[in-house]
Amino acid sequence: MKKHQIILACTAVFILLFYNESVGINISIFGVILTLLISYFFQEKFVNRSHLVLVMTSILSCFAFAWYGDAASFFALALSILFLQFKTQDGELKIVQIFPLIFLNGITTIGRIFIFSQWLPERKIHNDFAKKLVAFVIIPVIFLGLFFIVYSFGSNHFSSLFTDYTLDINLPQLIAMCILGFYISFSFWNYWVPDVSYQFNPKLNNEFTNISEVKNQSTFSFLDLDFERKSGVITLFMLNIMLLIFIGTYNYEQFFEVVEKTNLSADTHERVNAVIFSILMAVGVILFYFKGGFNFDEKATTLKKLAKVWIILNVVLIVSAIVKNSEYVSFYGLTYKRLGVYAFLILAIIGLVYSFLKITKQKTNAYLFNQMIWYFYGTILICSYVNWGNLVTNYNISVNKGVEPVFLSGLNFNDDARREYLSKNNLDGKYPEAVREELISNYQNAGFLSKALYYEFLDNKK
Repeated sequence: MKKHQIILACTAVFILLFYNESVGINISIFGVILTLLISYFFQEKFVNRSHLVLVMTSILSCFAFAWYGDAASFFALALSILFLQFKTQDGELKIVQIFPLIFLNGITTIGRIFIFSQWLPERKIHNDFAKKLVAFVIIPVIFLGLFFIVYSFGSNHFSSLFTDYTLDINLPQLIAMCILGFYISFSFWNYWVPDVSYQFNPKLNNEFTNISEVKNQSTFSFLDLDFERKSGVITLFMLNIMLLIFIGTYNYEQFFEVVEKTNLSADTHERVNAVIFSILMAVGVILFYFKGGFNFDEKATTLKKLAKVWIILNVVLIVSAIVKNSEYVSFYGLTYKRLGVYAFLILAIIGLVYSFLKITKQKTNAYLFNQMIWYFYGTILICSYVNWGNLVTNYNISVNKGVEPVFLSGLNFNDDARREYLSKNNLDGKYPEAVREELISNYQNAGFLSKALYYEFLDNKK
């Protein structure tokens, strides 16, 4: 199947799925079709396990969106299919490049549509089928149309044979769907990778390729390597001392200082924010000092040891923050934000582990980003597959914390548990509950392609 044919076919499928429909199962069906088309037409490029994994995650993400229809499952679906397409078509490029390429293609597609030589076949007709199509269909239709116009002016009864009826077509929406479908299909199947991406790609490798040059490369032109190495030792030594003091004061305030329950929320937010910024800066320090020569410098032993101590101390700080967040949960129950804090802190530990491995195995800075992007992607998948709203609701009800009716009504996909709890205790979720029930009703009354399957298994009344 040629490029222009698959673009037009996907455009037609998009129109059939989305015309006169809102967002729902249609996105999942479109995603499954794209995944199957990639798997079928480019199966010879499926050379390693990552391709099969991405096919599985794409299909699962499509099912997740068909069930929930929320933002998390949409991002999981979109990223899975885009990663699969990118990994299949340009497997030699690092996956981190997909994000600037999505942005770039989103802008340039409008202009590249008119570069017909990139995606349309030659205009000269080389086969009998095309000649027959032109001679037996297109030309007769043109003449029929012209004579119909002429005869319509000469006879009202003749004209009424073809005009005394109306088609139930929303023309503006149909045109919009045609344009949007073609734009998406064109961007997906005819995306553009500029030459600079291939030129820049070697810089994103996990391994250093020019070790001899890197060894003698200094960060600042006015400092030689000896001064820079000593500067790094002094900096990391002082940072370790400061971090030790901060960990001591942080844990004293957390575990030994009496804090009023009313101030626990503000204190927790401040301390977690401090940990977040600390971790980001800690990774930045590692990337700054070990971006090149010090990875192979035999005299940088002390610097490496101090960097590893710095990483370990930051892990201790993260563990303290996890304990603090857990204390907060024990007082007030779970929320999306508190689950998000756990997710970030776990990712931070993974990032520090890879920072440690980067130093130990003498890897490039790109190694850290190449590894972490897959963990971020995995986090999005987990967020889309798990019903966190129902988990939060059931946990909070079981411990009798964070069970305010308005709060429970603001959570997603917890409707069975929420309805049972509010009805049993004669509670009112007020405006959020009314909005939630209206949303359920809208989904249940929508057409099949606009549905989210989760709502089909709920009662249509409170």
